[in-house]
Amino acid sequence: MSSFINLAGYQFTPLQDLPKLQEELKSLCLQLKMKGTILLAEEGINFFVAGTREAADRLMARLRKIPGLANLKAKESESKEQPFRRMFVKIKKEIIAFGVEGIDPVNAPSPRIAPQVLKEWLDAGKPVTLFDTRNDYEVKMGTFRGAIPARINHFRDFPEAVKNLPEQLKEEPIVTFCTGGIRCEKAAPFMEREGFKKIFQLDGGILDYFKECGDAHYEGECFVFDRRVGVDGALQETSSTMCFACQMPLTFEDQRHPHYKVEKSCPHCFGREKKEKISKPRKSRRLKREALEKQAL
Repeated sequence: MSSFINLAGYQFTPLQDLPKLQEELKSLCLQLKMKGTILLAEEGINFFVAGTREAADRLMARLRKIPGLANLKAKESESKEQPFRRMFVKIKKEIIAFGVEGIDPVNAPSPRIAPQVLKEWLDAGKPVTLFDTRNDYEVKMGTFRGAIPARINHFRDFPEAVKNLPEQLKEEPIVTFCTGGIRCEKAAPFMEREGFKKIFQLDGGILDYFKECGDAHYEGECFVFDRRVGVDGALQETSSTMCFACQMPLTFEDQRHPHYKVEKSCPHCFGREKKEKISKPRKSRRLKREALEKQAL
């Protein structure tokens, strides 16, 4: 059985003629029978798509012909099934929704730290604070040991989360991290603007760390925005799934909980189905899942 190649990548660079580019890429992806999402904005591109090996290579070749994207990189993983349902090519104001003006990842990025260097720091016990910039439901699936979670439900809530950090952290080394690195492209510079003096962003996020270092110093798995739900330190799909009712990601342990009822409830929504009308028509659940697929890494 042939496998699907999953591509995930982004690059901040000025893009022009977005409507024309949108149509060209959508036509190409449909021709190649690829599925997933490509987000275009004046600040750059963000994509997570899947298709055959040939389709993946052809798409990357086309993307690298776009002015400013000659060195575009993509993270690759394999899956036995197509993890996306449809193909979207969208024009957005931002390739990662943040809502804060004046953050410029192209001309004023924060220092990056390579995955292997971070592992060396952690191996040596170097004093450093790991700050997880992801949403709560992602953190629940797994994170670095001892990391501080932002405790947010959407990346737009991140600025408020930074205000709640202890003042003394402004003088201490902090490494921000997310799934694939894109959120930290804005999170880290924002923290520098707020007075944090020793900020680093994990280059390539958790996925690149897994690729280079496995799951060293990491507990659990990494939530991904497609039907695989989660991947482990070897970038292999895990047994995690999504609750049919409330759409929360569920680990293998969650699925063994007595409140987990297939297509009915999970430990997070058990007893709330009738009170909060969680159980919705199948179409609404499908649309909600597709909305998850369109969120950026």
